[in-house]
Order: sequence, then structure tokens, then C-alpha cells
Amino acid sequence: AHWTTSFFFSVLNYKTEKYVIAENKRIGVLFRLYQLAVLGYIIGWVFVVKKGYQEREEVLQTSVITKLKGVTLINSSEIGLHLWSAEDYVIPPNGEQVFFIVTNYIETPNQRLGFCAESSKVPNGQCLSDDDCVEGETVIAGNGIKTGSCLNSTGTCEIHAWTLEISENFTVYIKNFIRFPKFEFSKSNVLDTSDGSYLKRCSYDRERHPYCPIFRVGDLVSWAGHDFQEMAVKGGSIGIHIQWKCDLDKDYSQCNPQYSFTRLDMNLNNSVTSGYNFRYARYYKDQNGETYRTLYKVYGIRFDIMINGQVQQLSTGGENPVDIIIYFFFQGAFACDMILLYMMNTSSLYRERKFEIINFRFD
Repeated sequence: AHWTTSFFFSVLNYKTEKYVIAENKRIGVLFRLYQLAVLGYIIGWVFVVKKGYQEREEVLQTSVITKLKGVTLINSSEIGLHLWSAEDYVIPPNGEQVFFIVTNYIETPNQRLGFCAESSKVPNGQCLSDDDCVEGETVIAGNGIKTGSCLNSTGTCEIHAWTLEISENFTVYIKNFIRFPKFEFSKSNVLDTSDGSYLKRCSYDRERHPYCPIFRVGDLVSWAGHDFQEMAVKGGSIGIHIQWKCDLDKDYSQCNPQYSFTRLDMNLNNSVTSGYNFRYARYYKDQNGETYRTLYKVYGIRFDIMINGQVQQLSTGGENPVDIIIYFFFQGAFACDMILLYMMNTSSLYRERKFEIINFRFD
């Protein structure tokens, strides 16, 4: 009962802080070293390197619009001269985040597109005589249809195939709009200008025109470290990376898109599987109303546009930098108090000085 009464009255006691100066140099040095370590960590690592005083967001809302321009002329034995525009050799023609440019194709069964030697790297295309090149037979894992002739100069079968003269100077328009909903921040990779002719005459340049969204197709391949004409034969895949890393504590003009380019269909160790192709068919009806089709195997360059980003800004809520420093300083004082109270020979003396009980009444 006495213990219960004492506990009840102790709950009603008022406690206030009392500061005691402990003249102990070892504890004093330990406390200052702790403070310096905390300051070094917070200022050097948290603030300067990691910018821990800023809020971050990586939830990126983005849209991409692409449009390719350029025309090429082909001469087909079936339809004669024909002008191909982007609607013919770009798949899909409406422009998306992934698009494909046809650079080479094989048409089956009737079109006579031209004659060339099959690659010597294709086993089924190698020959010793015309008997090895049966007319109309498709070269297995090859690039065309055999004509019935064996070319002595190359030791391979002559094939029907077609190569589109796609120019490296064709241009692709890549418009990217991004938005970070948490900070209600949005921006585009297109220059905000009232000059209506700017997009008709500019070409992307990292230094001079970083906000021109017009890219030469040849440059896109070259920046990935490859030659356009070489890639056009068997096709390939190019990754276009657009990265937005923005610090909203800086000026709006400092938030700029960063581009990088990578070939995706091959690696340094193995290029056997490199290239990109697929098949599709076009269906027609003859005079009798019967349906027939023409099968195409197309080679070309696929472009994948990938967007990522991060935005950061000074935190306006929660703990600010001053609160963090005060908190860690308090933890240092707490650690030193534990040493003086429980780990020193003079612990009882320090305890008597730090905690003092005063009994008094209000009149």
C-alpha cells in the first residue's frame, strides 16, 4: 500500500531539465568527436551527396509521338516504278513508342525483284552447279528465292530479293511529354517557341539544338556505334533512352532530357543471333473472286523508345535538416549521460548533481 501511494504521488511530480557541467576531458572529447562525426555524415553524405533534404519522385507519366519522313523509289517487275513513302516502309505507320523501318524484303511467290548472290555464310545457299539451285526454292535461313543459277564467282546460288534504298538522311520526329504528378511538374523535349518554322529546319544537336526532336535515322544508328547500311541488310534493334533527372530547386531551364543510344539485338560475345525480321501477308482477289496472297519477309531496323526519370525538390513537410541535426545531437548527449551515470567510478556523485529533489509548497 505504501508503494502504491508513493507511485501515485510520484506521478504527480513535475520534472524539469537541469544542466550539469561534467569536467571530464575524456567524456568531453568523446562527445565532441561524436558531434563531428554526426555533422560530417549529415552534411557530407546525407545533404551533399544524397541530398536527403529533398523529396523525390520516380512515378513518371509519359507519352511519345513519332513520325518519320522520307521517300524512296523502287522498280518492281510487277508494278514498275513505285514511290514508297513512310506509310509504306514504317510499321506501324501512325507512329508509336516502338516503330520498325523496312530496309530489305523478300516477296513470294511471283515478284521478280532483282538478282544477287546469296550470302556465303548461308549453308543452303552454297552450290557447285545449277542443279544445287532449284528455281523457285526458298533458301533455308537465307535471304531470297533461288533462280536456278549457281554463281561461280561466289559459289552461291543467285536469288530474287529486294533492298530498299532507305536513306540515312530520312528523319524521325520524336516528341516526348513527361509529368511528375506529385510535384505537378511537366515538360516536353520540344522547344517552346513561337517560331513556326523551327521544327522544319532544325536537327537535333546535343549542344546547339538539345530541344529539337528531329533526328537523322543514320545518326541514331551511328550513335549506337554501328553503320546504317550494314545493319540494313539483316536488320537490327536500336534502343533510344530518354532520361529526365530534374532538381526543382534549380531553374526550370536546368531540367533537360538526356539521350543515349544502344543496339539491343546483339552483344559483344555473340552476334550470330543479331538482326531483325518478320513475315506478313497481303491478300488480293483475282478476276474470278478467288483470294490469293503475297507473302513478305521483311528485314529492317526496330527502334524502341524508353523513358525514365526522377525529380527532387526541397522537402516542405516532415522533418527538416535542423530537426535531424538536433535529434542526433541529443542522441550524443544521451550516450554520454549513460556513461557518466552507470560506467564511471564517480557515477553516484554525477547522479546526485544531475537529479535534485526539491520539496516546497505554494502559500
